[in-house]
Amino acid sequence: MANPPAKRQKITNHHRQPPLIPGLPDTIAQLCLSHVHPSLLYSVCRSWRRVLYSSSFPPFLSLYTLFSTEQCSSNSIQFSSFDPISSKWDPLPPPPPDPPLRLLLRHPSFLSRNLPIQSVSVSGHLILLAASTHDFLPALSCPLIFSPISRFWTFGPPLDTPRRWCAAGAFRGAVYVASGIGSHFSTDVARSLEKWDLQLQPNKTFHGNHQPRWKWEKMRRLKDGKFSRDAIDAICWRGKLYMVNVKGDAAKEHIVYDVEKDLWEEMPKGMLIGWRGPVAAMDEEVMYVVDERDGVVRKYDAEMDSWEDIMESERLKGAKQMAAGGGRVCIVCGDGEIVVVDVVVAPPRLWVVERPRGFEAVAVHVLPRMTRWDI
Repeated sequence: MANPPAKRQKITNHHRQPPLIPGLPDTIAQLCLSHVHPSLLYSVCRSWRRVLYSSSFPPFLSLYTLFSTEQCSSNSIQFSSFDPISSKWDPLPPPPPDPPLRLLLRHPSFLSRNLPIQSVSVSGHLILLAASTHDFLPALSCPLIFSPISRFWTFGPPLDTPRRWCAAGAFRGAVYVASGIGSHFSTDVARSLEKWDLQLQPNKTFHGNHQPRWKWEKMRRLKDGKFSRDAIDAICWRGKLYMVNVKGDAAKEHIVYDVEKDLWEEMPKGMLIGWRGPVAAMDEEVMYVVDERDGVVRKYDAEMDSWEDIMESERLKGAKQMAAGGGRVCIVCGDGEIVVVDVVVAPPRLWVVERPRGFEAVAVHVLPRMTRWDI
């Protein structure tokens, strides 16, 4: 027997979600809530928490981290995202199984050193670019791309020569790869520079097996092959890519690529002198370095061509990698610990992100938050 209209209406109302703000349509309530700090929304109620992770709410920045196990005999790699609002780690969906991803982080002959796995963040995506296999060959024939919004991995265009130990950076929606080594050393590869513009794709929606029509474009070559000896971060700052070929205080080669002019230039002397550890640029406008020997965060002053001390901490000694975004620099320290420094407050504030037990960070990136399904 059918339910009478009054009873059907009662059942419907029972299952309907309560309004976000009583007396207001949800569309208006969402506009109001978009001006509230995310941490406040998260702590009030579940319905406001759902708004926080909906497509209508302005995305907040999160950490995307490549982890390894702390056991030297293992090469287990895990991709995870840290939500700063819920203080929760979420593993990313696994990369496509075909071809299988085999990345070598440690080799029995070189236990004291991690082999580089190179990644960049560009246009709100995490891109895995280069790594080594157990045979010391390039592990990736083409880039792997993760979209935090769609939660999909997809493949980028293959390089003519897959490589490892290269210079990698990003500028305004384009990825740049310079130098490196393929299956064997080649002067042509060691002097090459290639550009891949993500914005040229005809369809900006990422799907599991969708193959975007991208390609790598050859740019002006380097003058020599001295940047093929290690993994190099090409730091984008004010329309140019800055890079050095040796880490720490050792004597190093330096070079600058002008993106607009497609020209190679010399690095300012003061900048080079202070380049003593991982470097990152905030919004491509403010450049920071962590002195890996002294544990000091410094900011570059272009007018004076010098580095200004921001803060010092024992935790930062041995820093290995750094990312910047949202007024904070995120640093992977020597033991795989992740330290965040708020560089826009006075004095700067430092805190440690608690990592998953049994894992150490290899690289960290700052990207928009990933959609949550457990709220």
